[in-house]
Amino acid sequence: MNQVNESIPQEFILLGFSDRPWLELPLFVVFLVSYILTIFGNLAIILVSRLDSKLHTPMYFFLTNLSLLDLCYTTSTVPQMLVNICNTRKVISYGGCVAQLFIFLALGSTECLLLAVMSFDRFVAICRPLHYSVIMHQRLCLQLAAASWISGFSNSVLQSTLTLQMPLCGQKEVDHFFCEVPALLRLSCADTTANEAELFFISVLFLLIPVALILISYAFIVQAVLRIQSAEGQRKAFGTCGSHLIVVSLFYGTAIYMYLQPPSSASKDRGKMVSLFYGIITPMLNPLIYTLRNKDVKGAFRRLIARVFLIKK
Repeated sequence: MNQVNESIPQEFILLGFSDRPWLELPLFVVFLVSYILTIFGNLAIILVSRLDSKLHTPMYFFLTNLSLLDLCYTTSTVPQMLVNICNTRKVISYGGCVAQLFIFLALGSTECLLLAVMSFDRFVAICRPLHYSVIMHQRLCLQLAAASWISGFSNSVLQSTLTLQMPLCGQKEVDHFFCEVPALLRLSCADTTANEAELFFISVLFLLIPVALILISYAFIVQAVLRIQSAEGQRKAFGTCGSHLIVVSLFYGTAIYMYLQPPSSASKDRGKMVSLFYGIITPMLNPLIYTLRNKDVKGAFRRLIARVFLIKK
């Protein structure tokens, strides 16, 4: 029992890029600006989607879920990263690391499934427009969203438990900005082959299969859009789906690079930068992509601002 207790450190040291101190100020500015934009951007989408009755549709219901997810996703890591950059001792408690690992993994897994659900919604809207309201009824939307959240958190329980059971033998220096499965597995003094195989298998389920379903959905969508006679209709359909494809490419591309490549010491620094991209940059870009490329959201913002000014008058 004492040996087990000794193998579990009371705190972890998050190395990040501490070997390159000249990077800390630029990274602090990037993290802080990205976090502020993520908070305000995603809160704005949640508010406008709930307050504007024209956006009470399945698409914006799922978008609200995505925005809420991204808010929690970044909040689980960025504040601790900002604190550590400002301090000489870049530490996180064992309990804080466990919580960060569980929340980040749960929300990341949920987003993998939610983006696939959003592509299914676009497939039904464009390929089966006359049956859209019948197929995408409120109950199904709630079930799909709930299934995404429950599956994501279930996966996190499994992977977090398996990762935290590995003996650390006193190792406490995590070569990363935050507590993530690949970085924690590298700390273990035992054979991690089984854990890496399990991580690869789960990553296929949560990354490659959703990507395949999204690509199949968009293959049918492209066929349907090309059959639309109106150029305006084609432009609107491609505009709506284009924003979703940009999000999908940014999120899945970086996550696949991180979780589906063999462990290599040469790729550690690249892995850290990639994880920052899907952990910080993508949640910040989501609101910008969905608002700048979406006439409905921009119109809802204008109506909301006009309503606020009328109330003040």
